[in-house]
Amino acid sequence: MFEVKPICYKMSLFKKEKYLPELRQNCFSNNCSFGIDTKMDEKLVIYEPDNSLKKGYFQLFSEIYDEVKKNRWLIYQLFKRDFLSNYRQSFLGVLWAFIIPLVSLVSFLVLNQSGLFNIGYINVPYALYALFGLAFYQLFSTGIIAGSSSLISAGSMIAKINFSKKALVISSMGKTLVAFLIQMILAFAVLAYFVIFQGFFPSTGIFLIPIFMIPIFLLTLGLSFIISVLNSVFRDIGNLLALVMTFLLFLTPVMYAVPTTGLLSILTLYNPLYYLVAVPRDLALVGATTLWVGYLASVVLSILSFILCLITFHLTETRLAERI
Repeated sequence: MFEVKPICYKMSLFKKEKYLPELRQNCFSNNCSFGIDTKMDEKLVIYEPDNSLKKGYFQLFSEIYDEVKKNRWLIYQLFKRDFLSNYRQSFLGVLWAFIIPLVSLVSFLVLNQSGLFNIGYINVPYALYALFGLAFYQLFSTGIIAGSSSLISAGSMIAKINFSKKALVISSMGKTLVAFLIQMILAFAVLAYFVIFQGFFPSTGIFLIPIFMIPIFLLTLGLSFIISVLNSVFRDIGNLLALVMTFLLFLTPVMYAVPTTGLLSILTLYNPLYYLVAVPRDLALVGATTLWVGYLASVVLSILSFILCLITFHLTETRLAERI
């Protein structure tokens, strides 16, 4: 028969002045095989839950940067997997990225010609106005939808493997960027037609498109972080997003001119998405814009939203496995 002796552990989260003598006496009375060494200095090791905010925000951003940097290969592999699986069993494949904006363009033209919808006065070719606007808008809408489902679609992997969950959300943005590039190719092809056959020449601001897409991309990525977490808890959010994005397309002057009167004109004034779409389009096609104040405010809002959502995701991602 083996004699099982009670073991006395060091206790944490207590003041040693109050509890250490009691622990020592309890250890001796129970004839512990090991416990607190009375020959050593009276010292307790206190274990606390990991609180990243105590480290400071600069240390927090450093951790996030190092984490993303270490997971570059994983992000690329996840992007490649999602991109190939998205078009692998599709007959049209990448052509869907051309078809969707063309269908939207034709739909608005038909509605305008039938008198059901008034596009308004636009001083550039409407096809260019709509295609450039749709490219920026769908960078936002498709990015939000893809990012919102990134955690749920990898639920089994999250439950079994300990890895950076940011890689899932960031990799989902890869498909969105590819779709944006394809739509920009379509827009530039239509632009070439108007340059050759219609004599319409865009502004040199068209070369600044990669710079002006950064704010709307940061806004998309930031919202994707927080919506993906909410969608993992409340699954109805993912189902509602497609409806919200469709409604937002009609609410934001992407395919039509800005109304001058009515409720929609007031909503447009406070719609940051409108400025993030309209200013790059105006600079590319016309070379000037009057929306700088609204655009700069939208840029600041996008950066702040990205930082806040990224920090929130970083602090909560360790608990995602038990929610999915």
